[in-house]
Amino acid sequence: MVTKRKGKKPKMQWYKVDLHLHTPASSDWEEPGTTFLDWLYAAEAKGLDIVAITDHNTVAGVAHLRDEIKRLEWLEKHNRIRPSEKRLLDEYRRLGNKILVLPGFEFTATLGFHILGIFPPETSVRELEFLLLSLNIPMEMLDKGSTEVGATTDVLTAYRKIREAGGLVIAAHANSTHGVALAGMSFGGQTKIAYTQDPNLHALEVTDLESKSSRATAKFFDGSKSQYPRRMHCIQGSDAHRLQKKPNRKDRLGIGDRATDMLLPEPTFEAIKELLEGDDFSRTRPSRKRRKPGDKVWTARLNGPNSTTSFHETATFYGGSMHSVLADVVAFANARGGTIYIGVSGDPHVPPTGVQKPETMLSTLKGEIKNRISPDLRVELNALQSQGYDIVSIKVPAGDEKPYTLDGGHIFLRKGKETRLAGRDEIIGFVKEVLSKQEEVHHRPADSKTNHHERETEAAPGFDTNPPSDGVEIVLREERKGRLYYTVKDLRNGNMVNNVTKSSAKRLWQYAIEQFEQDRPLEALDIKWDGDIGFIRADNRANKIRYDLAQKDRDGRIHVYYGVTENGMGERWKELVKANLAVSEQEEGSSD
Repeated sequence: MVTKRKGKKPKMQWYKVDLHLHTPASSDWEEPGTTFLDWLYAAEAKGLDIVAITDHNTVAGVAHLRDEIKRLEWLEKHNRIRPSEKRLLDEYRRLGNKILVLPGFEFTATLGFHILGIFPPETSVRELEFLLLSLNIPMEMLDKGSTEVGATTDVLTAYRKIREAGGLVIAAHANSTHGVALAGMSFGGQTKIAYTQDPNLHALEVTDLESKSSRATAKFFDGSKSQYPRRMHCIQGSDAHRLQKKPNRKDRLGIGDRATDMLLPEPTFEAIKELLEGDDFSRTRPSRKRRKPGDKVWTARLNGPNSTTSFHETATFYGGSMHSVLADVVAFANARGGTIYIGVSGDPHVPPTGVQKPETMLSTLKGEIKNRISPDLRVELNALQSQGYDIVSIKVPAGDEKPYTLDGGHIFLRKGKETRLAGRDEIIGFVKEVLSKQEEVHHRPADSKTNHHERETEAAPGFDTNPPSDGVEIVLREERKGRLYYTVKDLRNGNMVNNVTKSSAKRLWQYAIEQFEQDRPLEALDIKWDGDIGFIRADNRANKIRYDLAQKDRDGRIHVYYGVTENGMGERWKELVKANLAVSEQEEGSSD
């Protein structure tokens, strides 16, 4: 909150707002098992300052969240709260101080039009349920969270009643399905005027706020048309029915994926109401990407432990947790690398435990890895923040001198989400691999011998610049019996995988296949070249920035690499990306 000083106006600043969010209380919520703490974590990870709970024709989600907090507060007051419950309560309080949560609902009016009603945070559940009943939501449907509630109240009456009850009235996805702008309909001119110009309506929520087209909804309702003289505030909301965007589905957004920036004196309901009832249309805009990075630890926990990620609540000598951490370090080094997080469990429903003295932990881990793991292994140790807690991460590279051992002889491997000791056959395989490399070095011609640094910086055969070390390349496309098959090259290890179909591909590969089809022919693709390497696009996928890049080999053929991260880039690639992102930011800044 901003404290008002006598004689001075509060400082205006941009707040990130998403006023159309569903919870598990909506019957069409897509992620079973989601908790309300998960929901708040997702809002925090997207940098949201103000959110609204707008379930279909119900306030059951609002009631559930409030009841959970009240239950924990009662346990605390009567000294009956357990440590795990105390952590939950602390998290609710921390998030409550950080994010303003407004109660509301998405009402289905007569003929199926959707209207958002959003209210001050102190509004009681009983008041909201009474309003829904007065809008003719059947009593037996109050907790269903369904879009189908039978004959209710007409649009204009709903506008009036919601506003009289003290709420903000926003026409949900006005230019789309169930929208009051009657998109795609060749009739209903007078109805459209009435539904979009009514004085009780505060704003239109639209799905094309970022469109530069002359047919964009905001331009249509800019007050320049005689039939539509009232200029309308146009905002956007995610209409999220899941925590994160569904891969490869533009219509399945997650929390905060389509938010609005609002220039407000303070993050309050009253400030939003004053804005939407005023005539300053420069104080809303599509939400800009924040420079502050998202909570990558929380995102990793959503994906859970796997072959390249593990979690440990502690790393102490007592109880053996330090040994488990070091075993993971060895296992990742013996495979394709990975990241270890200390201070959190792999269950996103459980609040972090945190690390009490992260600097001490970093120093301890550095010494333990140096003294107990052989051969020498360079790892990246970092102190991070996640959900208000100090976390330590260990980024382990794929080792160049496998096998790595712990305490002189224990070889660990990572299989799926489990770390285990290597078996006899696996150890023999490691030994054969080492002997093979030694023999290769021994028989290398004298004029080809270089020092280690020179070998690392030497370009790959056929290229003037080394390709990225992660991402994928679609090498071949074949059609057999009406079905498309692809050969995919994994840039992390150089492996070629044949007979991949779009339906069988994993997420990154599926994305690469889809982009590959859209980008054909490559000669027509808009590539920003810098010599033999080029920049295509940047995309935020699962809270991680990935890049699509291009490269010409010495024969002039174009190679496209999809889903490359910054960690997979050499210095030339990083400079290319940095230059192109700087140009994009300048263009975005000039359009503000």
